This record gives sequence, structure tokens and C-alpha cells, in this order.
Amino acid sequence: MLEQALKTFLTWTTSVSKRSHQNNEGKNLISTMPRILQTGLLVCLMTVLQFSQTVPPTQPGAAGSSAVTIDFRDIASEAGLTAENVSGDADNKRYILETTGDGVAIFDLDNDGLMDVLLVNATTMDGKGRGEQSTSHLYRNVGNLHFVDITQKAGLGRVGWGQGVCVGDYDNDGYEDLFVTYYGHSVLYHNEGNGTFKDVTEAAGLKSDTVRWDTGCSFFDYDLDGKLDLAITGYVDFDRSKIPEPGSGGYCQWKGMPVMCGPRGLPSGRSFLFHNDGNGEFSDVSMASGIGKPTGCYGFTVLASDFDNDGYPDLYMSCDSRPSLLYHNRKNGTFEEIGVASGVALSDAGQEQAGMGVTASDYDEDGYVDIAKTNFSDDVPNLYHNNGDGTFTDRVYESGLGAHTQYLGWGIQFLDVDNDGRKDIVMVNGHVYPEVERGALNYKYHQPRLLYWNAGGSKFKDRSNNAGPGISEPWASRGLAVGDLGNDGSIEVVINNLDTKPSLLKNYGTKKNWLMVRCVGTKSNRDAVGARVYVYVGDRRISGEIQTGASFLSQNDPRVHVGLADDTSYQRIEVQWPGGQREAFPGGKANQIVVLTEGKGSAAAGAKTASGARP
Repeated sequence: MLEQALKTFLTWTTSVSKRSHQNNEGKNLISTMPRILQTGLLVCLMTVLQFSQTVPPTQPGAAGSSAVTIDFRDIASEAGLTAENVSGDADNKRYILETTGDGVAIFDLDNDGLMDVLLVNATTMDGKGRGEQSTSHLYRNVGNLHFVDITQKAGLGRVGWGQGVCVGDYDNDGYEDLFVTYYGHSVLYHNEGNGTFKDVTEAAGLKSDTVRWDTGCSFFDYDLDGKLDLAITGYVDFDRSKIPEPGSGGYCQWKGMPVMCGPRGLPSGRSFLFHNDGNGEFSDVSMASGIGKPTGCYGFTVLASDFDNDGYPDLYMSCDSRPSLLYHNRKNGTFEEIGVASGVALSDAGQEQAGMGVTASDYDEDGYVDIAKTNFSDDVPNLYHNNGDGTFTDRVYESGLGAHTQYLGWGIQFLDVDNDGRKDIVMVNGHVYPEVERGALNYKYHQPRLLYWNAGGSKFKDRSNNAGPGISEPWASRGLAVGDLGNDGSIEVVINNLDTKPSLLKNYGTKKNWLMVRCVGTKSNRDAVGARVYVYVGDRRISGEIQTGASFLSQNDPRVHVGLADDTSYQRIEVQWPGGQREAFPGGKANQIVVLTEGKGSAAAGAKTASGARP
């Protein structure tokens, strides 16, 4: 009952304030209510709720919350990740282009078994940048959490309005290629296999004749032909000469402050789907597939996953200030948009939200992939639980993720911070208006991160205040990617912070046993994007999925990390390859990296094909 009271209060304040960050047509009831009364009501409800709830029993083999210590510290400078992010004027954002920030990629560029890091970068409005710092930066992992900047040597020294990145071996030659989105012209970089990359955008058929503002991207094999296709989202059709001045009109003010204009009031961008035809070439199937049809979506992150377990990957797109989109794969080269019908387009109160980052994983291990999404301030994130029947239910309040409304969320990711076998959640935040620091409102431009520890029973516990300075310190963060940079079973977090240095968060807290699984496709795409990994240990089954674009315009470590808690070995691994073919691989000892190649396992008992893939 108390939980429902909190939920009702938060929903009421959100709906009456029309929290869209660009639509401020006059005052509303909440804005006229004294700030101290607003805060008092919310704090009282939250405090009573906190003391009335109990954390459910933990799952077998996992440590209780009292035994878990989480201590994230920022070691970016010591590790050598020192390049400054540049995104227009750091203190006075006159254009929305200056506010969106950039993504991060964690991947192995040279097949040495160590994950490298790409930090995408933007520039300044005059196009001149701030010297070499305005390029994106590629860091090679030389071991022991130390990195060397090889940007120029690798051929990635381009200055421009970089946005996001996704990684995939699109030509199946054994080396990871890069697609970097830009405001202007996005670029496909082919990995030459010698530590360098070549711009092959035009040769691949991906060159745009017009200026576009591309944001998110994701490699995935939508037709299961063994070649990675490419989905791209667009944010705003941005023409600087047509953008009104800050403060001019209702879409250029926020809570009475004059601010930069958009996205509302500006024309939306477009989404694209490119089919991989082989021989290094793509063809534009955006309109024929249905992905390119106008939706009004101000698109950010796009993520592919098989949400209905039919063997074919679907697409989820977060939209700013518009309903988010879910494209169901019809298995015939076309997609049907079902976001509203399936329950993943709006808040649980039916309100449009400002979707930013997206992560998808089976957090309760019921066999169906769930979705979490970050949103603007004066709102809460979403935790869309997959009901297994084609619908989702937003459980943000029931799960414990709905307590904070003051933060503006960007990157978000499921990860297991302590190797207990349960998927926790990390989120990064930061406002878009530097003016809030100078105004009278109780908002902050630099904001702390959030860490939610999975307590079992579909409940999360907010550990943000005792998860180390890497979580509690305030930043204006954007892109986030996670991966095991030290190959020691501990997951690191790399964050692209707006207009300053990046963060590399290492957890010095308690961690248990682990397993890292790398999959290699033979019949399916070489990266095995879309494959699901199931590790059987004790009386548990722990899952993971190989994905490309995720979080906020970012790319995570492509290997599947699994926490084994107190178990020192596992019984077996089953891999469901793209299309539904399922193979079993023998068990082994904990605390190692295993490589599983398609066709080298044995048929899994009860396995089904794409026409009826079992969870």
C-alpha cells in the first residue's frame, strides 16, 4: 500500500508537470507548489516505504547484501585514459547538438585477447575543434589495466561531431570493424588486421549524400544469413541556420529558464536499415523493411534482441520526447512496429518519456529478455518485464528502481558487479542545461551515478551511496560500456563524460567466482551476435546474450560474463546460436575464459530450431 502511495505521488507529479524537457507552456500545479512541500512529501513517502520493505531471501549460492562490498574507484588517469571530451561550448550550450555527448566501445581490435577502448568524440560549432583532443580516441590495452593511445597510427584521427559506435565483423574476416555515427556523415571503418582501420563507407554503400544526424547503431543479422546487417537511428534533422535562439518560444525554455531549443519543435531524424549483401557491400532496405517509415521518433539508442523467442532478432529504439519503438521481426525481411501494443513505448501511466539509454537482459532468469531504459529528469527509468506473451509490464516501482526523479539518465547497463550470478544495474546521469547550476532551481548539471544491486526475487537495492566514489561523485556523463578489461573476472565500467576526461571504474569490493564465454560463429555470423549463452551451475541457470549497440550509443565487451558465486565449477554450457540451433558444451572449472565454436558442441537435449526456439 505504501509502495502504491509513492508510485501514485510520483506519477501524479510527473503527469501534471508535463515533464517533457522542451514543452513548458505556462505554469502548472507542481511548479506553483513550494519546493519544500514537494520535497517533504516525496521524502516522507520514500522514508516510510524504505523502512516498511524487507529485502527478499537471496537465491541459492549468492551472497546476502550484508556480505557484499562494492567499491568502485575511477582509475582512468592511472590507466592512461586521459583524452578530453569536446562537445561545443562547455559552459554555454546554445544548440542541442552540443548536449547529447558520445558513446564508448569496448572490443578487441587486434585479437590479442585484451579488450581495447574507443572513446567517441565531438567538436565545436565552428568545426575547428580544440586541436587533437577533438578526435575520437582509440586506446590499445597493453595489460594490467594500462592503455596506450594509438588513434593516429590506427587511422582514426578524424575531427567531427561523433555520436555513437557499434562493433561487428561485418565481412567475417576475423577482425572487428567499427561503425561510428556522426552529425554530418557516419563512417564505416574496416579493420585491416594490422592495427589500422580504413574508411570504406562509400565502397560499402553506406555513404549519405546529405547531412544527417545519426546517433545509435547496432549490427545484427535480421535474416539469419550469417552476415551482420546494420540498423541506425537518427535524432534531429538539424539545420543550424533554422534553429531559433535560446529562450525564443515554448520549446526553448525549461522551467522558466531560457535554454537551447529542441528536440520538440524541430523535425525528427530518420532510422535506417542496411542489408549486408556480402563482398563488403550493403544495400538500403529502410523503407522496404518498415524501419525507415516516418515515426516522429527523436531516436537515440537502438538494440537488437529476440524478445519473443521466435529465433529472429527484433529491434528496440529509445525515443526522446516521443513513444519508444519496438520493431518485431516478421521473418520475411520486414518489421512491424508494436511498441505501444506491447507496453514498451510509454511509462506505466501512459505518458511519453525522453528515452536515452537502453539495456536488455533476462534479469530474473525466466527465459525472456527484459528491457531497462533511462529517461529525463522529473521522471523515473523503466524496467519493462517481459511477460513471455508478447507484452511487457513496467515494474520500475515494484523492483525498487523508482525512488529517484531528480536525475537525468543516459548510459545504463545490466552487469554482475560481485559475481553472485545476478544481474545488477548501473546508470550514469548528467543534465543537458549548464544553466541549472547557476539558477535558483534545485537541479544539478553534474550528477552522481546510480548502482542497483540485484537482491533476488526481482528486487533491486539502491547501493549508490555506499558503492565507492566512482559512483557517488557527480559528473555530466553520457555513454557507458562495461567489460572485463583485466581478464580477471571483474567487470570494469568506462564512461564518456561531457567536456572533460573519461572515467574508468574498477570495483575493489568483494567478488566471487566467474566465467567468461566467447562465442565464434561458423554457420552464423562470426561474432555470434544474437547468440544466447546458458551456464548451468548447481541448481541455477544463468544466461547472457551477445549484442552490439547498447547502453547509450555504446558497445560492451562482446563476451558473456557469468558470476558463479561460491561454485568453483559449472556443469555445462548451452549456446543457442542465431536461428535457434542449440549446442551443449562440457562443464569445467570456474575463473577462466572459454571459447566456444559453433559446430564443436553436441546437440542439446530438447533443442528446437528457429521455428520454435525454447528459452
